[in-house]
Amino acid sequence: MRQLDKFRIYYNHTIHPELMRMERKRIRLLRLLILSGLLLLGVVLFEFYVNILLFTLVLAIPIVFYLLFLSYRIRKFLQTFKPNVMKLVLNFLQEEPNIGQLKYEPERSIPQKTFFESKLFACKPIIFEGEDFISGRVGEMDFDLCELTVEEEATVGTGLQNVFKGIFLHAIFPEETYGQVACWPRHLKHFFLRSIKEFTWLDAYNMDDEILYEPFREMFVTYASMNTHVAGILSEPMQESIVDYCHATGKELYFSFLGKHIFLAVTEPRDMMEPYIWRSNLSFELIRSFLEDVSLLLAIVEDFDKTH
Repeated sequence: MRQLDKFRIYYNHTIHPELMRMERKRIRLLRLLILSGLLLLGVVLFEFYVNILLFTLVLAIPIVFYLLFLSYRIRKFLQTFKPNVMKLVLNFLQEEPNIGQLKYEPERSIPQKTFFESKLFACKPIIFEGEDFISGRVGEMDFDLCELTVEEEATVGTGLQNVFKGIFLHAIFPEETYGQVACWPRHLKHFFLRSIKEFTWLDAYNMDDEILYEPFREMFVTYASMNTHVAGILSEPMQESIVDYCHATGKELYFSFLGKHIFLAVTEPRDMMEPYIWRSNLSFELIRSFLEDVSLLLAIVEDFDKTH
């Protein structure tokens, strides 16, 4: 049975009941917020009608405390939803025979040093924020992944520009391997000229001619160090899986294989499984999208583990 079919059954029997439980909490919270909004509006109108400064100042104190209470209730819901659902998704992934125990730490992230060691993003970040750290093992390889948001000063105009927002993975092969390969989306090559230039300073060259799978060659630019057997690192089944995923999701994928280190990054415009307050979170697609992102990254790591 295909993974998605298995996951749909798992979702119906395990995840959906938890989403229903959280949905009841969301509805209770929503009712509280609406009722509180009407109550506060009534208080404000009454204050305008009375127009007594001392009365307004006295009422301001309980209003502030009540707003803090509402903020606490919202924060508690948001902080409870994702860990509960995330752990159920990870339990499903752990059923795969080659995936070891997965650990989830919502407040932790991959360090900035590791991000730059990938050689994929040459930037000077003003904002580097991460959360939803997942660690585990695929075959013989230990890995960490998390959600990252990286922004730097805009090159044109003022403000900040996005460098990367999505899921970033780092895996380590247990034995030293030879060669360095890095790939960027071809249509975004002009945005990564600085990254490519820094990579070529490490004695790397364009290796597009060694990519025999044409759809992959059309989608990505490939650079590698001299005497690196690119096809031995990027197997054709791996290339096909990457191309199919990018076509199906419209997301961008960046990856590098540097000795025994693997770095993978997939863009995700919104936070992973971030719950809504004002509308329902009963969405199979929301959970499926996260599963597919993580499954692809782990499949690339697994393929590398098997072929090396």
